[in-house]
This record gives sequence, structure tokens and C-alpha cells, in this order.
Amino acid sequence: MSSPALGEFLRTRRARIRPAAVGLSEYGRRRMVGLRREEVAQLAGMSVDYYTRLERGRGEDFPDSVLDSVARALRLDADERDHFYTLVRPADPDYNYAPMVRPGTRLLLDSITTPAFVLGRHMEVLAWNHLGDKVFDFGAIAEPERNLARFTVLDPAAGVFYPDWEPVAAETAAYLRRQVDRCPRDRRLTSLIDGLTAGNPVFHRIWSVHTPAGNAHGDRLIQHPVAGRIEFHYETLALPGDQDQLLVVYTVAPGSAAREAVAALGARELVGVH
Repeated sequence: MSSPALGEFLRTRRARIRPAAVGLSEYGRRRMVGLRREEVAQLAGMSVDYYTRLERGRGEDFPDSVLDSVARALRLDADERDHFYTLVRPADPDYNYAPMVRPGTRLLLDSITTPAFVLGRHMEVLAWNHLGDKVFDFGAIAEPERNLARFTVLDPAAGVFYPDWEPVAAETAAYLRRQVDRCPRDRRLTSLIDGLTAGNPVFHRIWSVHTPAGNAHGDRLIQHPVAGRIEFHYETLALPGDQDQLLVVYTVAPGSAAREAVAALGARELVGVH
């Protein structure tokens, strides 16, 4: 069963390729920039009708060879190709989602000497360690509101907390899009996304770009209300045995000013981040 988002994704990928870039001549009046369906079909070596059924999400069981041909025709990178396959073949969305953090994961969190926390499918913060609380002040947030996507997109303080806010928002959109593609009937998830896009016009624009890739690691600048600017590196790790949970670990370089700032945070009691 194809995802309703499949057609939107393929149209955005067609729109970014000019016919001349793939050896085709431009002819006739075009209603949109980029490749027509018949041109994608030609490049992929299939009939226009067959490609159209794929783009319209007719729910057919398209073989790998067809998906590979379309991915090559649209010049999808590795992340986009994975996203494409997920859209065509989403996971069973009907299982119950009841996030539980294993005791072993909590012990792992407590053993990490830098800020760390666990995110669930909806970017809800499920658990954190001492320094994670000192940086983000998770413990001061009521559980129903303890959601990193809500803070990033809807809280005015996020624009100060994340000096480079837009890349953080783009990663938030990419993470949520992967989840909704996996579980398209998750009403709680779609409701969250509706609230985020309605509540922030800039995030609505970011969401509409339909970027599937998100950084699993990178640098993150935070303007902490007490410690000031801290430059972190972060790693996002899938927890074994639970595809709905991610471990996020923030690290700092030894001997750096950031390390001194984090050590100082760990040694004092702070008043809320949010």
C-alpha cells in the first residue's frame, strides 16, 4: 500500500531536474519546471501509464527493478532512495505505540558523562541524564509538553536557544517525515505535524520542501541562558530492539571552553531553560 505522500515526493523530485540536464530537449508549453511524467517514464524505461500509477500511489506491488529505475531517472541520493522505498512500502502502521525505556537504556544514559537523552517516535523526550537536564531543563517541563519538536518549532525561546534555528527546524521536519512515512495512520503524529505547520509559517515552508534526509550527527550551537554559547557535537544512535527510540548524545572537545561550560553546568543547580 503506497503512502499518500509518494506522489508529492516524486513531483518535487521531477521539478528539480531540467530536461536538458538529462539529455532531453524541452518542447511544448510546460505547466511546471522540471520533468514531465512521460519524460521520467522514458528515462526509467517504462510506460507512462505504469509510472503514473506509481506516482499516484495506486497500491501496486512494484518490483525493486522498477523502483531502482525511477530512482536513477530522478537522480535520488542514498537518503532519498531510502525515503522513496519507505513511501512505496510503509511499515505496518497498526501496531500499538507505547514507548517504554528499558532499564538497561537508563543505566546507559547515567553512565554517559555528557548531555544525553532518548527521543520517541513523536520526538517526545522519554529519558535523559543529569547533564541532559542541565542543558535542556527537561525535568521542569510537564510530561505532555516534553517534546523537542514542539519546543523547536513553537516556543519563541527556541530562536534564542538555537542561534542557527533553521537547520535545527529542517532536521526536525526530516525526522518527523520519516516517522509519518513509516506509520502513516498514526493520528497522534499527524496531529502533531498539523499543529507545528499551522503554528509556525517558516516551519510550514520547511516542511513543504519534503526533504527526507536528516543529520544523524553534526555540530550544534546552543545559547544557554546561564552558561552562554556552547558548541556541541552530537550523535544520534538507533537503540537496538526498538525502531521508535533514538539515543541523542551531545559531546564537547577535551580542553575546550565548551567542556568547561558543561562541567560548570553539571556542578550547579540551574533555573529552567524554557
